[in-house]
Amino acid sequence: MQDARWWERIKGWLFHALPHHLVSRITFRLTRLDTPLKHPVIRLVIRAFKVDMSEAAEPDPRRYATFNTFFTRALKPGARPLPSAAEAIASPADGAISQLGEIDTGRIFQAKGQSFSVLELLGGSAGRAAPFKHGKFCTIYLSPRDYHRVHMPIDGRLREMVHVPGRLFSVSQYATRVIPRLFARNERMAAIFDTAAGPMAVVMVGAVNVSAIETVWAGLVTPPAGKGVRSIDYTRDAAAAVRLERGEEMGRFNMGSTAIVLFGDRRVAWDAGLRVDMPVKMGEAIGRAAFVSRRADHAVSQENAIA
Repeated sequence: MQDARWWERIKGWLFHALPHHLVSRITFRLTRLDTPLKHPVIRLVIRAFKVDMSEAAEPDPRRYATFNTFFTRALKPGARPLPSAAEAIASPADGAISQLGEIDTGRIFQAKGQSFSVLELLGGSAGRAAPFKHGKFCTIYLSPRDYHRVHMPIDGRLREMVHVPGRLFSVSQYATRVIPRLFARNERMAAIFDTAAGPMAVVMVGAVNVSAIETVWAGLVTPPAGKGVRSIDYTRDAAAAVRLERGEEMGRFNMGSTAIVLFGDRRVAWDAGLRVDMPVKMGEAIGRAAFVSRRADHAVSQENAIA
């Protein structure tokens, strides 16, 4: 057991030394090449990770122009049915529950002995982080076999998009144990929405070989043009307003990574059956919301919040 812990520390050190952004830039270019080599690579990935192509909109691997178009493939209509209950929170992605629970005075549990702050995760703005200080979080890890588009857990209107530059450590299970504040150090895109359950944040976290993150409203968000935190306010111009319904695509990972969903204090209750490492599918009900208003644009607190 002691040897295993030392080996994990060594692997953690190796990931610190790895030139993450250089590796990811190379991956970005290679995965977009239309070359005959893509066909054996795609077949290898399908076999190695047991990718279920029967649910893809295009099930024939030979029809994908590049490796990236295969990796970000769409699903067949109806492949991910949404819950019927209006208050149900839908999983934003296929993957496995990495962690979930309560945000403890602004801190999010990462792994045993590891946590990070909402303030760091959302780019350092106290005002942006405040609504989530005592809220709930759910972290979902997307493996290479998973569907890599991210969808809305609930109807919402985009308030702000924040791009936070950072490292590109692996987000594997061992990395969450040995790399402090991992998700608050990696490059990420945070989208803040106004919903009928109050503010919601969906954070798409980059990782080594995650060559880019895209959103449906802004296109390619990373690789970044600079090193500073970038924020775009979507509430100032009514013509530019972005409203998305539950289950609607909001973005995608070009290669795999992690999505983190945040809600405010007493706004949601996660499903009692959810457990760490449990697989989930996009659209699957993972909790229920306490609606504070029927309109996401004008959320007004009511007294029927979830205790």
